[in-house]
Amino acid sequence: MMRAVRCHGFAALDEATGSILPNKPALIRTVLSLDEGIEAPTLQNDTHVLIQAHFAGVQYPDFLQAQGLYQHRPKLPYIPGMDVAGVVIEKGAGVADEDIQIGDAVVAQSAPDLGCLADVVRAQAQHVFPLPKGVRLSQCANIGRNFFAANQSLRVLGKVQPHDLVLVDGASGGVGMATVELAKAMGATVIAAVSSLDKAPYPKQAGADVVLTYGHNKTSHAKFKMEFQREASRLGHEEGANVIVDVVQGDLFENALLSCLKPLGTICLVGFAAGQKPIRPGLLLVKEANVVGSLWARWAQQHPIQHRQHVEQILRYMEMGAIRPRADCVFPLHNFLNAFELFENNQARGNTVIDFGRGDIIGGPKTTTNNVFSKL
Repeated sequence: MMRAVRCHGFAALDEATGSILPNKPALIRTVLSLDEGIEAPTLQNDTHVLIQAHFAGVQYPDFLQAQGLYQHRPKLPYIPGMDVAGVVIEKGAGVADEDIQIGDAVVAQSAPDLGCLADVVRAQAQHVFPLPKGVRLSQCANIGRNFFAANQSLRVLGKVQPHDLVLVDGASGGVGMATVELAKAMGATVIAAVSSLDKAPYPKQAGADVVLTYGHNKTSHAKFKMEFQREASRLGHEEGANVIVDVVQGDLFENALLSCLKPLGTICLVGFAAGQKPIRPGLLLVKEANVVGSLWARWAQQHPIQHRQHVEQILRYMEMGAIRPRADCVFPLHNFLNAFELFENNQARGNTVIDFGRGDIIGGPKTTTNNVFSKL
């Protein structure tokens, strides 16, 4: 038996009809609980791996999922979380010792399932990676939610090359900061954009060359557009950005983002933090804009070898220091609600991590520990 965070309802949906509540959603704490005596997962096939969780990530999609507003709506009750960092405690007969051993410190994703906010997590071996040398487990607990979305936009869809100009909005959040870091590691020039000045230090710390603010209205959007054009020209990109990673959409898309894109450039739609607004195709025609939805999961399932290579490259960037591993907000398991409430109150910045209280581990040439199940 184990402890697990479980979601017992959807905070933004009517329980009887399943439709979106017309008024304010219920508080997220009313649908989530830390439950004990939950049956631990077991190996279901030869390629499964069981991991004792030391740290797990919580990001905006986890919050949206608990509201019932994410693309995938799990069957209730469910255990949230897609990212875990911990120690291997069991593996299937088809998992080679040269790849994974009992006691290895690893980073893993439970995709396409969830279940990482629990003492024991089951993952497919292809989604389990050794902890990078010199990097702590706690700093790798959000690889999937944040960097997979960034990688899909930059590498798979945007095909970013060294010296390209990348613009990313919502740049103080998990995906935004990961996009800044990955784009810089790939050799791009990055202009980061945030809604207010108090958020500006976060993408700057992540390595952005320039940080601008776009505010919340047409006037501030127009000012942002002029400032971007000035900075892009100063950086040698008079025509605009090669790739824009948009996690905001809303009015910002038409008011400013389209004007920031160079002809034949690509806008990757990752999210809609400012709400969804219609996109007029005539504007895309005039701008010669390529606008594409950026969802990594289907592509990763259809291209498992390339996906694993991309993840291994991200982890190498961390080991090399090209990406600085971070755990920005860490909460003990018993305070897990505080992590979800950061997103409810629009206060989340960077990587949000749940600590299961089993201690941190620093990656070595091959990090293995015998300290498994010590605190279950």
